[in-house]
Amino acid sequence: MSSNQILVILSVVIALAATVLPDVMPYWALTLVAVGLINGFMNPLGDMMARMAYTVAAVAIPTIANSLDAIPMVGAPLNLMIDNIMVSVAGMVIANFVLLMIAQVKGAD
Repeated sequence: MSSNQILVILSVVIALAATVLPDVMPYWALTLVAVGLINGFMNPLGDMMARMAYTVAAVAIPTIANSLDAIPMVGAPLNLMIDNIMVSVAGMVIANFVLLMIAQVKGAD
């Protein structure tokens, strides 16, 4: 298994724990962002289309997932689970943005 697969699985497990046991730890979001940042720095996205797709997904999917609240009993937890996963994806997007900015400042060698 690659580090990307391990970190994605870890972020899904943490998002599930944050959804099921939100009061156990008040720093679930910080943990998810940290895992996303680590994943983004360790496994940077190579092409611009992938970076753009992840950025759009990090913004759009939580908004679309809000419609799940209309489903009784399971909608709100599903929405929260998707929101938690997207927090990790947002961390990955930020890491890729930072790497891109560093590459642009350094210039071509």
